[in-house]
Amino acid sequence: MTGKLYGLGLGPGDPELLTLKTFRLLRSAPVVAYPMSDGGKCLARSIVAGYLRPEQIEVPMYFPFKLEQSSQPYYDKAAETLAGYLSQGQDVAVLCEGDPFFYGTFMYLFNRLSDRFPTEVVPGVSSVMASPAMLGTPLTYRNDVFMVLSGILPAEVLAEKLAVADAAIILKLGKHFAKVYGVLQQLGFAQRAKYIERSTMPNQRIVPIDQVDPATVPYFAMIVVPSQWQP
Repeated sequence: MTGKLYGLGLGPGDPELLTLKTFRLLRSAPVVAYPMSDGGKCLARSIVAGYLRPEQIEVPMYFPFKLEQSSQPYYDKAAETLAGYLSQGQDVAVLCEGDPFFYGTFMYLFNRLSDRFPTEVVPGVSSVMASPAMLGTPLTYRNDVFMVLSGILPAEVLAEKLAVADAAIILKLGKHFAKVYGVLQQLGFAQRAKYIERSTMPNQRIVPIDQVDPATVPYFAMIVVPSQWQP
């Protein structure tokens, strides 16, 4: 009998935003795997560090997370490592910040393993939902058209998409902030746009968007363009 693969959505960073189901499966899994970036950083693990049991086997999975370097060979390697545990009958819980199927690293492991092993995905609170809550800004009303966009997109694509949205969230900012902010100004959206970084984490930071230093914007930053609808 093979083990079961779990993709656990951890939410945006606050450990108390884990679902009860994720907490239960996290505590019971004999093997816990999580992404690791350059420098040995393991954000997903840090979120649940206080919930892990000493006897659990931990499997860090290195992914480069660089546009100029393909991560696919690293996902191949990680998938085969996890397959080894699953083939031995051990359940494996893979930690994923936010939601596993919403820009989540787990998707790439799911694509490689779900046809070979029983798999269950547990959704998590996305930063797309958490950020408006932290900002105290209702996001959408009634029949609003809502979009989630990547800041990596070219300026002309961002402008085209935003022009037909009633509300939007732009993520993956980092070095792309200046470009995105320029598009918002071009469309007349900058006045209602709000900026937040590391939503719900201990180092969360909210800054008026016109006071943001583009050189300091991290990857885990987001611009919220809330609906203009008024009751």
